[in-house]
Amino acid sequence: MEIEKVENLGKVDDDIDEQSPVEQVRLTVPTDDDSSVPVYTFRMWFLGIISCVLLSFINIFFSYRQNPLIITLVTAQIATLPLGRLMAKFLPTKKFRLPGLGLCEFSLNPGPFTMKEHVLISIFANAGAAFGSGTAYAVSIVDIIKVLGYGWAGIMRKFVVEPAEMWWPSTLVQVSIFRALHEKENDTGRYSRGKFFLIAMLCSFSWYIVPGYLFKFLSTISVLCLVFPKSVLAHQLGSGQFGLGIFSFTFDWSVIVYLGSPLVTPFFAILNILAGYVVIVYIMIPVAYWGLNLYNAKNFPIFSTDLFDGHGQSYSVSAIVNKNFEIDNVAYEAQGRINLSIMFALAYGLSFATIVATLTHVLLFNGK
Repeated sequence: MEIEKVENLGKVDDDIDEQSPVEQVRLTVPTDDDSSVPVYTFRMWFLGIISCVLLSFINIFFSYRQNPLIITLVTAQIATLPLGRLMAKFLPTKKFRLPGLGLCEFSLNPGPFTMKEHVLISIFANAGAAFGSGTAYAVSIVDIIKVLGYGWAGIMRKFVVEPAEMWWPSTLVQVSIFRALHEKENDTGRYSRGKFFLIAMLCSFSWYIVPGYLFKFLSTISVLCLVFPKSVLAHQLGSGQFGLGIFSFTFDWSVIVYLGSPLVTPFFAILNILAGYVVIVYIMIPVAYWGLNLYNAKNFPIFSTDLFDGHGQSYSVSAIVNKNFEIDNVAYEAQGRINLSIMFALAYGLSFATIVATLTHVLLFNGK
């Protein structure tokens, strides 16, 4: 009896240890795991690599929009589920022995398409989505920043990944989607998670056609620009595409979620983002542009994705590149240095500052 009590107490302690201190995590993430489920299957590698390549290409393609449309891993999650189940249905179940691996057997179809395979495929897709959102340089500065971010995440894993308090709200959304797509629910007369997700996805897709293709002006409606259509200052202050967006609003969800979905991000984080946005867009940029004329900012638009020469004209990149696609220093000196709009110049500088800010954040909140 005493031994049984000790064992039961040990099980209770293990259950307590597995429970996250964060309520949202406890309600979303299951604590059980079936280690016998196959993971590294042919389906996983095939669909994962294809998803990674396709999302990288698609995000590069859409990155040239004025308001870039980022295709996230949710698209891959939805698309690969029926493909995985089709492969599980039609691929041969015969087992093979590969040369050099001894008695190890391999099968193209080890059984039903599992959640673990689906998760790994989505990780592949997410890697492609992340590295495909930059410009199409051979090695772009945006991708270098992201590689540095992954490196810092690995170095600081003990502080920013492993502690139970360091939870990531966007990951909980993915967990909910996986559970809705794979777990069976009892019929209680209410909408299941799978049905609700399908309805929401169809409604979202149907609505996006309106601001995305039929009436594109709904993406950014500026009151100041409508009231003062010929005023340059009004366009700089009020334009949602080329200005600070004061008194500007949108019906386009892709514009709303550009800085993060408000349905996913906790309220305290939304306030944090809002504070940073106000400081940068409504204080730093106006001071740098109108007050200090930083980097001769008044020679260029306040917000633009283009490159400019010293006179505010479009910069001819082809004129400073030789036949081997290498920079011609003589031609570069003749044409002058490349200039960015003040918003992009500050954005690039602050993006590097965020890397160091990670260290500051860890020291302030986890530096005990």
